[in-house]
Amino acid sequence: MNKAKFITFEGVDGAGKSTHLAWFAETLRQRGLEVLVTREPGGTALGELLREILLRQPMHAETEAMLMFAARLEHIEQVIKPALQRGTWVVSDRFSDASFAYQGGGRGVQLSKLEQLERWVHADLQPDVTLLFDIPVEVARQRLSNNATLDRFEQEQGSFFEKVRQAYLDRYKKTPLRFALIDARQTPEQVKVDLTKIVALL
Repeated sequence: MNKAKFITFEGVDGAGKSTHLAWFAETLRQRGLEVLVTREPGGTALGELLREILLRQPMHAETEAMLMFAARLEHIEQVIKPALQRGTWVVSDRFSDASFAYQGGGRGVQLSKLEQLERWVHADLQPDVTLLFDIPVEVARQRLSNNATLDRFEQEQGSFFEKVRQAYLDRYKKTPLRFALIDARQTPEQVKVDLTKIVALL
């Protein structure tokens, strides 16, 4: 409990991770911890501007990947590292696993290029724990159908999200000790039971 930890939430759009993030952070605060909640793309003034561009403007897949990592570099240097250094826990809605899933799996950007960007931007930083909310794509799509304003990622076809989901699972298989796999098909109450067990181990 002494070292501040960096915790990330990941999963396809519609998995429900954002629903549980605030509750998770508050649970940590109830244990007397100082917690910063942030998101990607975003988290800084520049990052939020880039977020609007990334979510709304069509662009080449590799441009998208580089803009994601540009926003991430600002996020790390301005927000994440300073918080961790002062003893504040950081809980982020997405981090680099999302780039490997969406730009790598979904868009088809070469993993070697994403790995190069990852080494460049944060060779010395990885999440302590990544909560991966896994869900069948058809269930996630059904949940999103109630949302009237979908961004350009959420508007993608099911086949895109199948590739995104598989890329997330590939990341999980590559470094399983960093991940906690959450069955996001469960009710919110059941997911909270799983999250409570994870909090107890931190």
